Parts: sequence; structure tokens; C-alpha cells
Amino acid sequence: MGDYSKALEFYEKSHKIKEKALPPNHPNLAISYLNFAACYERMGDYAAALKALQSAFRIQQQAFQVSNPAFASTYSWLGRVYRSLKHYSKALDNFEKCLAIVRKTLPARHPNQAITYSNIGDVHRLM
Repeated sequence: MGDYSKALEFYEKSHKIKEKALPPNHPNLAISYLNFAACYERMGDYAAALKALQSAFRIQQQAFQVSNPAFASTYSWLGRVYRSLKHYSKALDNFEKCLAIVRKTLPARHPNQAITYSNIGDVHRLM
């Protein structure tokens, strides 16, 4: 198991620099929020993970079209958090949105497509 508290400390330092150096809706800030969300999810702090993911999503909405692959990662993380919270319909919805983007933007044999199918299968197994 990683040292998520230490990771968060350094992600926060990085994020503060980005906030000063970049415009408020720069895609690199969304990446910071995804990093926060990953740590919070692994620490079991799902409320904090969702809050970080919502921040990432807001930035991505302003920076990209909805079909941009960056959204696939955010939808996947949202699916993971909702799955952990046993909100299976929300998890499935987010994994399906992820899959739609992955299928449009990546080759059919790309590992992310397989991972997304597996995530969808996991949700169906748990429902």
C-alpha cells in the first residue's frame, strides 16, 4: 500500500504552483484533481474523491469537447468511487460513458477498453 498522505502532500504543493502559474480552467489543474481523487479513493475517503472528481470534470467541460479522452479517465474514476459506495447504477452509468469515449477515441484492442469492460462486468456482478 502506498503512502497516500505523503502523495497528497506533494500533489497539493504541485497544485498550488499550478494555480498560481496557470489560468483557472487549465487542463493541468484537472489532472491535479484526478491525482487527489485517486489518493482519496484508495484511502476510502469517497466524499473527498467525488469532490475532487467534480472539480476535474468542471475544468474539463470548459477545456474540452465531451468526446475528449480526458473525460474517459474522469468517468472511470467516478465509476470506481460509486462502485465502492455501492451506488451501482451511478457506477454503471459512469463506466458506460467512459466506454463510449474509449470506443470512439482508442483502437479496439487498447487495454483501456478491456479495463472498462471489466469494470462494467464487476458492477453487474455486484448488483
